[in-house]
Amino acid sequence: MPDFGMLSSGLSSFHALTRNPWDLDKGPGGSSAGAGAAAAAGYGPLHLGTDIGGSLRLPAGWCGIFSLKPSLGRVPIDPPTMGRAAGPMTRSVADSALLMRVLSRPDARDTMSLPPQDIAWERFDAGVEKLRGLRIGLLMDAGCGLPVETEVREAVERAALLLERAGAVVEPMAPFMTQAMLDGMDRFWRMRSYVDMAGLPAERRARVLPYIQAWADSAAGMGGAEVYLAYHQFHLTRVATVRACGAYDYVVSPTAPMPAFDAALPSPTNDPLHPLEHIGFTVPFNMSEQPAASINCGYTRAGLPVGLQIAGPRFDDLGVLQVARAFELIRDPQRPWPEPPPA
Repeated sequence: MPDFGMLSSGLSSFHALTRNPWDLDKGPGGSSAGAGAAAAAGYGPLHLGTDIGGSLRLPAGWCGIFSLKPSLGRVPIDPPTMGRAAGPMTRSVADSALLMRVLSRPDARDTMSLPPQDIAWERFDAGVEKLRGLRIGLLMDAGCGLPVETEVREAVERAALLLERAGAVVEPMAPFMTQAMLDGMDRFWRMRSYVDMAGLPAERRARVLPYIQAWADSAAGMGGAEVYLAYHQFHLTRVATVRACGAYDYVVSPTAPMPAFDAALPSPTNDPLHPLEHIGFTVPFNMSEQPAASINCGYTRAGLPVGLQIAGPRFDDLGVLQVARAFELIRDPQRPWPEPPPA
């Protein structure tokens, strides 16, 4: 994973560059970079990641695998914090459902965990019938950040068509995020990391990636009022997301607005003052505490996977798995998994 988990990249000051098995010139995404790359490459069936703005779903989308960001508190995590979730990263919905049977067991160290619940994870496969009559919102404009690239748009619109053919009612959604929301969360996270890094010994701080250091140091002049207003954007994001999703059973969107980007870049923009322009579709569901998954829905002409995000109502983790499984059954044929390069 990248330093402090603060990049959607496999770039790190602690280990060699993590690459995307589908194209070694591209990155796997992050911050759960190793888990995403390992699942796509076949390094075992079950992998774990964490997610506070998209760090499960983004690498899942760019690596062509499946991941579920559960409802906040469904999987105990230590330390807990607003929006932070842990979840499975696997090649199939079935394997993630299997892993959730273990991950969702209670742990008192998570003071934000949900009450223990006996969820029938084995019922993840409700069949294509699960889709019939569902009202699904199709979100193609995040309302902030980078625009959706053409090949991503085409793949997600194809997925929406398949959902309609299976009996769902798919309706376009208006964007509900704003650039102010995304920028506010960005500024707050900068201050958090600035404080964290200020507490490091000088020799350790010098090892932090310059991109992350520049991002955190930009918060040095923030005053209390600015930090408070930045923090308030988390609440506004939560309210807007819940309100927008309330009209639908589930919401689908691109996981990210672009396919996997250059492996050596820390972020798609390569700009520490605009580092989060790619998380507009994923981050709202962290703040609203809703479950959201990423599943492969197609490929670019260059052969890179495209992720479809499926979000459901708060606590409906099993329902999201069931919709994802139904889509897994109706999606276009998948390409073979990447093979290791020749020795």
